[in-house]
Amino acid sequence: MNKLIFGLAMAAMLAPAAAQAQVKLDMTKITCGELLAMPAEDQSDFAAFMSGWFAQKSGRTFIDVSLFLKNAASVTDWCASNKSESVMAGLQRAFDKK
Repeated sequence: MNKLIFGLAMAAMLAPAAAQAQVKLDMTKITCGELLAMPAEDQSDFAAFMSGWFAQKSGRTFIDVSLFLKNAASVTDWCASNKSESVMAGLQRAFDKK
């Protein structure tokens, strides 16, 4: 009987963890319109992720907060007039020009 109770208790403890779903996002498909529709905190998280991705790609091993803020504002401004473009496409074009 004790084993049954222990087994049920363990199953109850693990059930919430098993019920959590994983979500995959293809960052290359997010459009400027979708970015601009995000809440401010999600836009901030997205900008930080993309900044880190491009920093790694360019071999930068430091964080320049003022450059990050400038780039994030620049992307937001560009997206305002290019809502159907993917954010990644715009960032890639800007990155390739450097």
